[in-house]
Amino acid sequence: MDFLLGLARGIDRLNGGVGRAVKWLVLLATLVSAGNALMRYGFDLSSNAWLELQWYLFALIFLLGAGYTHQHNGHVRIDVLYGRFSPRTRAWVDLLGGLLFLLPMAGLVGWLGWHAFMTSWGVNETSPDAGGLLRWPIKLAIPLGFGLLFLQGLSEIIKRAAFLTGRLELAEEQAEEVV
Repeated sequence: MDFLLGLARGIDRLNGGVGRAVKWLVLLATLVSAGNALMRYGFDLSSNAWLELQWYLFALIFLLGAGYTHQHNGHVRIDVLYGRFSPRTRAWVDLLGGLLFLLPMAGLVGWLGWHAFMTSWGVNETSPDAGGLLRWPIKLAIPLGFGLLFLQGLSEIIKRAAFLTGRLELAEEQAEEVV
């Protein structure tokens, strides 16, 4: 179990670092969006590449930030029943939900996303819009993002199993719930 908890800590560090880096993409996306608006409405100039860059940044924020968000219990869920459960029951719900739903979904989407990326990269796919960007770089973000989410799901499953066996307290994870 010590090896698995060490693995979970490593995954947490990885997603923590990615999450902190992704936060800067929010600022970059805001600047690109403001620049696009200024150029379009102030100078009557437009560029498909800059518009696509704005969309790409938005996609990167959500795809690469999904594991970090899961680590901090920030994904939307309905807490009508869950919030009333004991910590032990919540741990079981999280563990089973991760094993039965999160890991299979993230693994499948990551695997399919990898094939979509490889196809796009193989033909050097570009946007059909004039002056648009390459498509394969953003398609790479799909398997990367779902891979990070898969890893964080694995980390959370390990931590819930450790909690259920009395080897870890989850007070810090439970306290970080987003209201």
